[in-house]
Amino acid sequence: MPPVTLSVIAAHVGCSKNTVSLALRGDPQIPQSTREVIQKAAEKLGYVPNAVVSHLMAQLRSSQTARFQAKLALVNAHRDPKAFRTHATIPAYVEGCERRAAKLGYTFDQFWLHDPKLKAESWIRILRTRGIKGIIIVGMMDQNHLPPPLRPVWAAFPCVVTGVRTRDPALSFSCVDHHNLTVRAFEQALALGYRRPALVIEQRIDRLVEGRFSGAMLSAQQNLSISQRVPAFTQIDLARTDRDRFYRWFNRHQPDVLLSLYNIVFPWLKDHGLRVPQDVGVIQLEWRESHAEVSGMNQHNDTVGEAAVDMVVGQIHHGESGIPLFPRATLIGASWVEGQSLRRQTDPSAPSRAAPRRRKGARVTSPATGATAAAR
Repeated sequence: MPPVTLSVIAAHVGCSKNTVSLALRGDPQIPQSTREVIQKAAEKLGYVPNAVVSHLMAQLRSSQTARFQAKLALVNAHRDPKAFRTHATIPAYVEGCERRAAKLGYTFDQFWLHDPKLKAESWIRILRTRGIKGIIIVGMMDQNHLPPPLRPVWAAFPCVVTGVRTRDPALSFSCVDHHNLTVRAFEQALALGYRRPALVIEQRIDRLVEGRFSGAMLSAQQNLSISQRVPAFTQIDLARTDRDRFYRWFNRHQPDVLLSLYNIVFPWLKDHGLRVPQDVGVIQLEWRESHAEVSGMNQHNDTVGEAAVDMVVGQIHHGESGIPLFPRATLIGASWVEGQSLRRQTDPSAPSRAAPRRRKGARVTSPATGATAAAR
């Protein structure tokens, strides 16, 4: 039996071969109703794409100058409506989204998730009126639940979230591999001779990524002796107004290197009489160009944004929309950036450290014995 070709399908449904080709690729130029008719006909006739030809055509299309195809919605999910421009890390996601969309021939209209004037019906009407085919959500920095009243919006369009995995509804997402980047940072510390690495993170943020920072740290610490396993400091928000919380934790456990998302640890350490890297090392788990001197993990948030565009365009091309039964995830690997906040430990068994300044009456706990004494 001869193979079913595009020409056979075209003759069967009464349209051109080019229309069939576009419809089978989910191209938005073809009305959805027509795409569905052609796709059902192809399935009924037993059409099987030629993988070699498909690959060659994809290469040909990627080498051509992108032409405008359709619009996408870029939704700012941060509480700050200006976060796309002013936030420390969100603009990198936006840059990646815009760069990849332009290459694929798409443009963005921007929206604010928390706009009080927009209800679900308004969102859907505006998106459809503007010819928007898919949604990318950026900037979920303090929660992983989307507003329940807007659920009909996510049910009506292809959607992808960046940075976190959402709950109720669970949408497909792209983000850095938080677990792997933490383990790699931990391994870098050990390779330099540090013996008591410690995680410094706000518990709220760790919960936002489902404990992947703390879980990775606990897993990595299994390679250390019990006496070297320093518990995480998870009260960053409270310590901003009461840094004694941090000092008490530090004095009790005496870590020799901190793995953290927060540059605020630098002034805290300095005010405690500790020098970086001479007395204690610091690894930034979300390295930023604005503090290029700090050693850390580059999360490549722009690449996360690019991946989100690829995912939502893939959904569009395959005629997928709505809340997925099985959400998909794209994880982006982080990379190590050498800086000046670490130094090789020449004698890991007896690290040299300046004694931190202690306020009169402060209680100091020995990490070895657990005994406490009043500092003078």
